[in-house]
Amino acid sequence: MAKPAVIVVGADKGGVGKTTVSRTVLDYFSANNVPTRAFDTESPRGTLKRFHSDITEIVDMTTTADQMKIFDTLNSASPSVTVIDVRAGLLSRALADLRDIGFLDAAKSGQITFAVFHILGPSIASLDEIAETAGFMDGAKYFLVKNFINNTSFFEWDQATYNSYFHRIKGATEITIPKLNEMAYEQVEVSSVPFLKFVANKGPHDETANYSFVLRGYVRHWLANVWSEFDRIKLTDIVHDKPGARSPGEK
Repeated sequence: MAKPAVIVVGADKGGVGKTTVSRTVLDYFSANNVPTRAFDTESPRGTLKRFHSDITEIVDMTTTADQMKIFDTLNSASPSVTVIDVRAGLLSRALADLRDIGFLDAAKSGQITFAVFHILGPSIASLDEIAETAGFMDGAKYFLVKNFINNTSFFEWDQATYNSYFHRIKGATEITIPKLNEMAYEQVEVSSVPFLKFVANKGPHDETANYSFVLRGYVRHWLANVWSEFDRIKLTDIVHDKPGARSPGEK
């Protein structure tokens, strides 16, 4: 069985678009034939679950029982890749819990592949998050994600200050998620389907839909740009040896 891989997507600040990033990761793995399971920690409602209901389970990551549901099954679960969408404000606590249960030590010793997608906001508070998170990153692949999906402007960052934080973390890598046309984004939200299904003009149960040709084109182009970032960091190589990525909408 392949070595388990866990990808945590989160932030200590809300409203930075972390679930959107989780959705693009799940679509990317789907297109690359990497079997994946997901956990949505926005209990009890769940946003990721709404878009990827077939592979996503809603959990409360602050409870021991649900931590067991995730981590006791890493070696027995059929998909060896697990994506955890950590709800807003919980990233630091989640990482501390992973330290306390010995998960970070297992990652450091090479028993588990561990990656963190840290979704940054525009304020200096997000840079403080980097400093706090850095202490947990030994043995992890650490990605700092600038997400422009919510029309975020990073004007509050002084570049020298940002660099001073960024360079504290050995091996940290930046990822940029470009902005998606607002009307296209809203239409995907209303349709409650993965980005890939929207591009393919499919409904929640793979039935033929009637989405706008124009809006599907915007999503296809945007998703291709996002996936080029994942290609650049060799995301599939991190979790599995798999064939190269396909373009959004390609069968």
